[in-house]
Amino acid sequence: MKVLVVAAHPDDEILGCGGTMARLAREGHEVHIAIMAEGMTSRYAQRQAADSAKLSHLHRQAEAASRKVGAKGVTLFKLPDNRLDTVPLIEVVKLVEELVQRLLPEAIYTHHPGDLNVDHGVVHRAVLTATRPMIGQPVRDIYAFEIASSTEWAFQGIAPAMRPNVFVDIAASLDAKLEAMACYDTETRPFPHPRSPEALRAIAARWGSVVGCAAAEAFELVRSLRPA
Repeated sequence: MKVLVVAAHPDDEILGCGGTMARLAREGHEVHIAIMAEGMTSRYAQRQAADSAKLSHLHRQAEAASRKVGAKGVTLFKLPDNRLDTVPLIEVVKLVEELVQRLLPEAIYTHHPGDLNVDHGVVHRAVLTATRPMIGQPVRDIYAFEIASSTEWAFQGIAPAMRPNVFVDIAASLDAKLEAMACYDTETRPFPHPRSPEALRAIAARWGSVVGCAAAEAFELVRSLRPA
C-alpha cells in the first residue's frame, strides 16, 4: 500500500502520525511525506527577514526525521509559514493533486480542520478538494490526525472539534517517533510543553489506555471506500 502524509509544517508529520508511519514502513508499505509550508518564517516580523541558514537547517531536519520513520522521501513545497490563508486555495490544491497523480496513494493522513493553527485548516481543505471521490481517484481512505500544541489548544472552540474514531497501536514504533521528533531541535520544547518528548509519550499512553494497548495514535476517519 502507498501512503501519503500531507502536513502543513516541518514537525507536523511526526507529531501527527510519526508512530503510524514507522509502523507502516516496517510492515512493508510505501510512505511518502509532503510538507506544504516552509516553517519558522512566521517567527520574524517580515518573512523576508527570516534567517535562511536556520530555515535550511529546519528542512534538513525534516529529511532526517523522514528517514527515522522509514519514509521513502519528503517533498517540501516551502509555501509561506502560517500564511497559507493568504495563498489562493487552488494553488495549494494543485500541489496536492500533482502529488496524488504522481504517487497514486491509497491512503492519506493529514490535518484536522478544527486546529488552532490556520495553516492546518487550509491543508485539510486542500487535501479534500484534491482527492474528490470521482472515478479514477486512487485515494480510498483519508485520516485526520491531531497535532500537539494545536488541536488541544483550540479547546474545541473551532468547529468541528476532533472526534477520534481510529486508533493505531504504536507501542513498537513510539521510540522511532520520538527519535524522529528529536531531529527537530528547533521545534521541540521542554516539559510540560505538548511537543516535549515526555508529553508526546504521555499522549501516546493516554490514547493507548483508551483502546487497550500501551501506546497509540488517534485519528478521525474522514472517509473510506472499501474496494470491490
